[in-house]
Amino acid sequence: MAAQFGRRLRKGAATTAVAAVAVAALSASQAPGVNDHGRQAAADATPSPEASASDGSATGNSPYYTDLPPLKSPNPSPSTGPAPGGAGATEAGIPATVLDAYKKAEATLREAKPGCNLPWQLLAAIGRVESGQARGGRVDADGTTIKKILGPQLDGNGFALIKDTDDGAYDGNSSYDQAVGPMQFIPSTWAWAGRDGNGDGKKDPNNIYDAALAAGHYLCRNDWDLSRQSELDRAILSYNNSRDYLNLVMRWLDYYRKGTHEVPDGTGTLPDNRSDDGAGASPTPTVPGTTTPAGSTPGPGPKPDKPGKPDKPAGGGTTTPKPPTTPPGTPSTPPTTPTDTVDHLEDAGTAKLTAMAGDTFGRRISTRAETEAGKSVAKVRVRFTIVGDTDTTFTGGEDVATVATNSSGVAVAPALRAGEKTGTVTVRATVVGRAVPGLDYKATVTERAADALARTGDAALTCAPGGTFANQVEVKATYKGAVADGVAATATLIKSAADPAAADKGPYFKSADGKPVRALTGLKTDAKGLLKLPELYADDTTGTFLLRVTTAGGATLTVELTVAAAETSTPAPSASPSA
Repeated sequence: MAAQFGRRLRKGAATTAVAAVAVAALSASQAPGVNDHGRQAAADATPSPEASASDGSATGNSPYYTDLPPLKSPNPSPSTGPAPGGAGATEAGIPATVLDAYKKAEATLREAKPGCNLPWQLLAAIGRVESGQARGGRVDADGTTIKKILGPQLDGNGFALIKDTDDGAYDGNSSYDQAVGPMQFIPSTWAWAGRDGNGDGKKDPNNIYDAALAAGHYLCRNDWDLSRQSELDRAILSYNNSRDYLNLVMRWLDYYRKGTHEVPDGTGTLPDNRSDDGAGASPTPTVPGTTTPAGSTPGPGPKPDKPGKPDKPAGGGTTTPKPPTTPPGTPSTPPTTPTDTVDHLEDAGTAKLTAMAGDTFGRRISTRAETEAGKSVAKVRVRFTIVGDTDTTFTGGEDVATVATNSSGVAVAPALRAGEKTGTVTVRATVVGRAVPGLDYKATVTERAADALARTGDAALTCAPGGTFANQVEVKATYKGAVADGVAATATLIKSAADPAAADKGPYFKSADGKPVRALTGLKTDAKGLLKLPELYADDTTGTFLLRVTTAGGATLTVELTVAAAETSTPAPSASPSA
């Protein structure tokens, strides 16, 4: 699911250009490398041309630190202390708690989403660029930053415009959102992407364990495989929508893959340069009339303009400055955004949503944002939330997805993946940052089904009275020609083809306590669609009997069983003596 958040930042042109030239120079100076898995190093690979940046990002496209890694590779050290001197030694050191958080997040994602192939070095690269590894590892024993790390308020003044979505709960700002914590999540993203990485029962964006795990899940959504360059590009661009950001993160990723080491918390290298051309220690926000929340550490923020020199007239004196047209201290009126014009949401032709348990829904939810006059609105973030008691998720395992409307005002949710719980699932569409009524969609999850059953063997099923059938019955279930796994089935020894009731004599199964059982329920096909029935026994009744196997979906198979006494040979009559 592609999370969309706000407009692209208007970066400082000078800094962006310098960063781009520096990255290009670094690319030329370092030969392409090969990592331990034989793949081309991420930083040396050319970003895939088809990787397109989204309209928004996890960070709201907040500023980031543009410091580049050293030209020379780091010198890895097995010790837990600082590495020996030399080029790259300082930059390669990652504070111990921060490094532990990255590695634990990788281990968790390896189990939860093995197809993502998330390397912890990617989290380290993003953490370096977003906050300088939690401001050099200034965290407490639980991984929470000593002071809050906040980006500038996203008020449209040189940055994206994202009005408050959390009532100031995370960033202390009830007017506009700000990026929060060591991985710089904006509150509207954290609301659905937040995770509890240290097991304390809380999801805190200021905690490096929580933030690292959340970043890992965010990068692994949409079933992206980060071992593929094109999907790695998309994931990084979705975090911060900037080609310069992508190139920079990949440089740090390649650098960390070549070697890192632990340094004590609080002794990490602090970055200096930012993409907004501001100083790393400048206060944030710097908009007149606003203050930095108490106990917070400034993150990347806007740099105040330098005062201009007065113009000199031809006569040589200075001109009198013109009085401001707006009285000092008067708050500026924020520009109207597309979100401000949305009056309601409309269904955009979503078809009936039905899928069997375990399958992906063939149809997707489409929602259109409209003005009061019914005009569609583009570039509006629509949040899709799966509500209620269900294990159905979007592809990627998330229960929330945020998507920006396209030029037609339509947001298409990621595909739904049905869980094992059957019944009706509700998906609610809402507008992020706008209080308009939500729009509910109903999706139906049906039980797994099969439309065909067949025996896997053709050996005759025969038995002598009182004996055990030599061969067990095994069947294979399919649905529309494909393997039908996890399908519920029953097996019944019936009275006759016309009477499906359970027989009271003839072959039987045995219960756990050894008693005859002629009907089995609660059976399920395995991952290959196979169902092998328990052994069958025969009582003293001889004849032909029927075993009927049925599944959800209506598939039925009837199998003949024969119980017959063993044939005995009759001795030939002796020849009469001759007369």
